[in-house]
Amino acid sequence: MNRHIALIFLKIVLTLPVAYGLAYPYFHPQASGGVFKELEMLGPIGGIVLVLVFLALVFLYCRDLQSSLALVQPAARKAQPRSVWLMFLLPYNFVEDFFIIANVARSLQQEAKTNTALQGFTSFGMLTGMGWCGLQIVSLIPNELGAAAGFLALPCWILHWRLIRRANAALAAGAAQTRL
Repeated sequence: MNRHIALIFLKIVLTLPVAYGLAYPYFHPQASGGVFKELEMLGPIGGIVLVLVFLALVFLYCRDLQSSLALVQPAARKAQPRSVWLMFLLPYNFVEDFFIIANVARSLQQEAKTNTALQGFTSFGMLTGMGWCGLQIVSLIPNELGAAAGFLALPCWILHWRLIRRANAALAAGAAQTRL
């Protein structure tokens, strides 16, 4: 089995407990929480609006991650830019997100070795990115711990996104200056 197929198999196997975690409240209605119960509290309209706003934000985030991979030199890329859109593939995305974040961070780190535009960066988002990914998984626990993890995942996500936008702006400015 080649490495690529083995990695996909591993991701699918790791997705199984995540899928169970998402479905857990349906199998155990006595569970005290979970993302679906939290959405129910908002009512149907509120739940739909929240999901649509969240998906719009994830779309914008993915677009920025794709830009990061597109802005680095092809030799520095650890993944194809379009691969970030796997973030929309539920429940697989819960596991894939770790790989997307690692690929973007390692690509930016590799680019920084030869691109002075990234000279002032000391971090490329591995910690905040892995933080929101891990907290997102813990947020599936249908109790106070899960709710707290979901709450803490948001600032990690925002910090990661800010870093990605800063790196993209630096790379774009560096590329524009090179063309002059």
